[in-house]
Amino acid sequence: MEDSKPIIKIGDKGPIVIKGGATIVYPDGREELREGTVALCRCGLSANKPFCDGTHKECDTW
Repeated sequence: MEDSKPIIKIGDKGPIVIKGGATIVYPDGREELREGTVALCRCGLSANKPFCDGTHKECDTW
């Protein structure tokens, strides 16, 4: 199977969406491999940072 590059989508509102998986590197150096689609929080309100939990839908700054 050929390696493909991930696709990163940044919309007007909502999370940064990465299709094709990503390796998340935390400040302590720990790495977490996520496959498939990854949604990263942009609003700063997610209770599951760095991942989006949909809280942006209630955010009035968007």
